[in-house]
Amino acid sequence: MSECGRLAALDTCAVSDALDALRLPGAALGLHAVSGERRIAGRAVTVDLVEAEGAGAAPRHLCTAAVDASGPDTIIVVAHHGRSHVAGWGGVLSAGAVARGSEGVIVDGAVRDLDEARQFGLTVYAATSVPVTARTRIVERAWDVPVEIAGVRVEPGDYVLADGSGVVFVPRDRIDEVLAIAERIAAKEALMLARVREGESMATVMSADYETMLDREASR
Repeated sequence: MSECGRLAALDTCAVSDALDALRLPGAALGLHAVSGERRIAGRAVTVDLVEAEGAGAAPRHLCTAAVDASGPDTIIVVAHHGRSHVAGWGGVLSAGAVARGSEGVIVDGAVRDLDEARQFGLTVYAATSVPVTARTRIVERAWDVPVEIAGVRVEPGDYVLADGSGVVFVPRDRIDEVLAIAERIAAKEALMLARVREGESMATVMSADYETMLDREASR
C-alpha cells in the first residue's frame, strides 16, 4: 500500500500522537471541514497568498497554477494566514480541483462559494467562510513553495491528513516512521476498544500504561 493509502487508513489523532512521540509539530489548529465530511489524505500542493496592495500585478488569478498541477493523491494547501475578512478560495477553483481529481483543499483562513463546493463534491477544510471576493484584495505570492499553515511549516510534497478532528501535516522525509508509530498506536487502541466492548472496566483498560504509551513509542 502507498504512503497515502496507509495515511488514509488512519485518523488524525493517531498521527498527531505519533508526531508527539517524535517531538514533531504537525497539528494545524483551528481548521475544520466546511464542505464535505470525508477523511482526505494526500501530498501538499502549496500556495502562499499576500495582500494585493503593494504586491504588484498578479500574473494569474490566485491558486490556478496549483489547481492545474493537482490530481489524485494531492491536496491543495493554501496559506491565507488566518484572514477571515476575505476569501482565499472560491467556486470556480473548486470546479477545477474536482476536474483534476484533487483529494481536497485546505485553507488557513476564509473561503467562499461553499454551496458550489458541496454541489461539486469537493472536501474543503478552512477556518471559516465569507462571501467577500479576493479580487483586488489578495494575490498569490507564489506556489509550490514552503508555507506556514496555522503555525505549522509545510513543504511542497509533505503529507496531509484531515478528518473530523482536524488537520495534521507530516514532513515527507519522516513519513515512514510516523506511519509506523501511528499504525502501532491505532492497533493498540483497537484492542482497547474491544476490551471495553467486552465489559472490562475503564480503569483497567486505560491504566497507567496508556498514559506512558507515547513515551514508549518514542524509545523504540
